Amino acid sequence: MATVTSATVAIPSFTGLKSSATASKSTAAVRVSSPAVPKLTVRASLKDVGVAVAATAASALLASNALAIEVLLGGDDGSLAFIPNDFSVAAGEKIVFKNNAGFPHNVVFDEDEIPSGVDAGKISMNEEDLLNAPGEVYEVNLTEKGSYSFYCSPHQGAGMVGKVTVN
Repeated sequence: MATVTSATVAIPSFTGLKSSATASKSTAAVRVSSPAVPKLTVRASLKDVGVAVAATAASALLASNALAIEVLLGGDDGSLAFIPNDFSVAAGEKIVFKNNAGFPHNVVFDEDEIPSGVDAGKISMNEEDLLNAPGEVYEVNLTEKGSYSFYCSPHQGAGMVGKVTVN
């Protein structure tokens, strides 16, 4: 039968360093202190957090060219259409035309049906340039108030036309 006895275990302590074998023992005490850091306590309700998040999002939108609308080029049902095909935006808001189905597509603003003084060539895609893959986009910011008519040059004859009113 085994017996259990108590034993004392010595654990060495390294409180000092010897500089040489013949040198006398010396110990050095090191005290580490951390700088005083003020404690900050924040108490907020979920409502307060929600208000802060909404305010941050609103200021981010106002600080950038906000996305007003995404217009799909081609319907999920295979239709050759802009979806939506008649909409309004505020001056300067970004309009994103996104390839969806039935491509290739492009976006051309009709020079006879845009506000006076606006250069259709500067806001339109080149008629030879086409969006050929799903998800490809064309973005435009319209700054002059008024009504703008646009079309997809490969599918204009099939009725792929649209209108945006800039307020």
